Amino acid sequence: MRASLALHCKIHERSVFARKNYFYPDLPKGYQISMYELPLATEGSLEVEVEGATKRIGITRLHMEEDAAKNLHEGFSDSDRWSYIDYNRCGVPLVEIVSEPDIRTPAEAYSYLTTLKQVLEYTDVSDCNMEAGSLRCDANVSVRLRGAPKFGTKVEAKNLNSFRYLQHALEYEIERQIGVLESGGKIVQETRLWNVAAGRTEAMRSKEFAHDYRYFPDPDLLPLSVSEKLIGEVRAEMAELPDAKRARFLREFGITPYDAGVLTATRALADYFEAAVKAGAPGKSAANWISTELLRRLNEAGKDIEGCPVPPSALAELLAKIESGEITAATGKKVFATMFDTGKRAAAIISTEGMMQITDAGAIEKIARTVVAKNAENAAKYRAGNEGVFKFFVGQVMRETRGQASPQVVNDILKRVLAEA
Repeated sequence: MRASLALHCKIHERSVFARKNYFYPDLPKGYQISMYELPLATEGSLEVEVEGATKRIGITRLHMEEDAAKNLHEGFSDSDRWSYIDYNRCGVPLVEIVSEPDIRTPAEAYSYLTTLKQVLEYTDVSDCNMEAGSLRCDANVSVRLRGAPKFGTKVEAKNLNSFRYLQHALEYEIERQIGVLESGGKIVQETRLWNVAAGRTEAMRSKEFAHDYRYFPDPDLLPLSVSEKLIGEVRAEMAELPDAKRARFLREFGITPYDAGVLTATRALADYFEAAVKAGAPGKSAANWISTELLRRLNEAGKDIEGCPVPPSALAELLAKIESGEITAATGKKVFATMFDTGKRAAAIISTEGMMQITDAGAIEKIARTVVAKNAENAAKYRAGNEGVFKFFVGQVMRETRGQASPQVVNDILKRVLAEA
């Protein structure tokens, strides 16, 4: 029901479980419990971003059914002769979401799936781990001649174990079908597997039409009854969805649309950002540090935000020290690196390493005069109007102070020293 509401579907007061009958080794009892004529929810939609434009993809239906066994066609020494069947997931309940034929390109399909995955994660419907099988995708592909009024014959592509494989499989299958039609052939309705190693789809079996499954209401299961009261209760407990959260972040924290998109990529990352702000971190600074330093460190360490060794409150403390001028931004990056590697707090690292910002104007001026004296040629260029070399002098002074000098104090002193004859 959370998934249905998040996808703007109409939840039906009455839905019925049905038996879908077919004979195949992945279904040992000869039928699958599913829903057919009266599913849980219908008529939904999902908005996706594709190349800067928003597109609405219709959702035909959302229903529950039981999983079939897993057919294994590759990975064994005798896979050229035999297929294996893993029955461990057989009978496990799942939610099937069927989209309308509104997707026109592999890029749109990729965007649809990534957006759907995000919505399902935010609503705690699924962890959407494709490797663990908690998110799977089958794609129906058809092509038609330009201007043709009807869709072409569809082919189902399976074994799409990642979004990247999905995009590659769709690109291949579109080109394959175009090639068949342009050479005078006909497309056969069938199921094809994506062969990762070969980079192509391969015929698996002919595809049945819905009436071939001989659906009928399951005699052992009662119809499902969902009241308006229950729908209201579920809606009231729903988490804030990604689109709404992005809009609120832009409104409340004044961050860029790009940063808002990065921070809401997962619910866990958005929660981390909000926890840091709640602990006292300025919104813009927190967004900038999380989007750059934190995510870069996590990526290098092969960790996700749940395994981050720097809690939100620790990041807030570090940013407070930068904002107050206790340390410079450059020093802050060094402190953050040590925090990430050791789990220590900023105050302890700054104290132990002697990283306090140098604000003593006399000490900074002494260093600045030494730097200017050693670089008389560049000083002459600056005095002759080449203001570009000023950054060189700033860099030299900052290097001499290990990045701990106050940038503003350094700038002011250097301008005064360089202006002297």
